[in-house]
Order: sequence, then structure tokens, then C-alpha cells
Amino acid sequence: MTMTFQRTALYTLLASSLISLSACVPLIPFMVGGAVVGGGMVATDRRTSGSVLEDEGIELRANSRIRENVGDRAHVNVTSYNRQVLLTGEVPSAQDKQLVEKIVSGVDNVRNIVNELAVMGNSSFTQRSSDTLVTGRVKAALVDAQDLFANSFKITTERGTTYVMGRVTPREATRATEVITGVSGVQKLVRVLETISEDELARTLPQAPPKTQTQPSVKN
Repeated sequence: MTMTFQRTALYTLLASSLISLSACVPLIPFMVGGAVVGGGMVATDRRTSGSVLEDEGIELRANSRIRENVGDRAHVNVTSYNRQVLLTGEVPSAQDKQLVEKIVSGVDNVRNIVNELAVMGNSSFTQRSSDTLVTGRVKAALVDAQDLFANSFKITTERGTTYVMGRVTPREATRATEVITGVSGVQKLVRVLETISEDELARTLPQAPPKTQTQPSVKN
């Protein structure tokens, strides 16, 4: 079994578990490449710890309010990164699309909404399973890319369209695009990225400790 296949299987297993678990069941963090995944606390995340917690809160509250107001007539996924919310899925009417956006805009800490909801019937379980597999492949490909920080990206896939969120430099955005579009099953890529400079990136990276100079020993 290759390392790439193992990583894809691991991400797919997690994503499949998310489909089957109810929202009230807490996720248990596990380790991928030395970073804690689950609950959003990731060692190399470029968001502040406060923003990570805010994003988790936004997703929980938004999903809860959507269920209360829209129920099962729509299939909506809420993904928040640095308080920017991406809405994907399907709703039965344009009015419901506007309603969902209005509901989410009323959630505390939301600063921007990207509404990618499609007005159509809900996707099938087979389609959602396929999307979950594609998301797992994309995450594995980003992990395998030696010139990218995989945990700087947040990935979701809907009906073959893969969405990527994150805070990255133009160089990283271009490279991530090359990696993601080369993944099997990705039919279209939509980038919802915040751009930072190379200097800003350097400031987010852990600094190496200064080297200590050793004094030469003198023998009598």
C-alpha cells in the first residue's frame, strides 16, 4: 500500500464518518503528519486560535439555524474559514437560497458569505459519497506536495466541484491549483482564497532558534 493511498484512505474514512455521525457527537482529534486534526486545532493553521474557534462556532450555529428554518427540503453545507462562509449544496428555490444566506448572515462573527448554493433537487447519497472521496484525494495530494503547507487549505467538494479556502500567497495559490486540478474526480475548481504576501507568510512560520557559538577548547 502506497503512502498516497494510505493518506487518501485516512481522509476518506474521516469524511465518511462525518456523514454518518450526528452533529451532537464530538469528533476525536487524530494525528496527520504531526498536526492535530479534528476540532479545527491544527499546528500549522494560519488563522489565530480565536479565529479557528470562531469558525467552528459559525459552522455549528449556522447549520443549526438552517435545519430549524429550512428542514430537510434543502441540502446545505456550511464551511467557514477566517470568518468567511462558503455555502454549498442544493435548495429547491431561489427564495430558499436567499433565505439560507440571510440566516447565516445573522450568525455572530460572520464577515462575508460566498453563496454557491444550486437551485435544484438534493444530491443523492451516491453523489455525496463520490464528493467525499474526491475531497480525500485532494487533501492527500496537498499533503504529498512538498512545496505546500496542506493545513493552510480547507477543502470541500460538491457535485464534482472542489472548493478551496485558505490564507495563501499568490505562489501557493497557483501551485495548489496545479495540484488540485490534477486530482482524479475534480471536474471544476473554485478558489475562495485570501491572499497574503511572502513577507506575511514568513512571519507566520516558526522561527528557528539562534545558533549558539561554541568556544574552542584550549589544551595546555
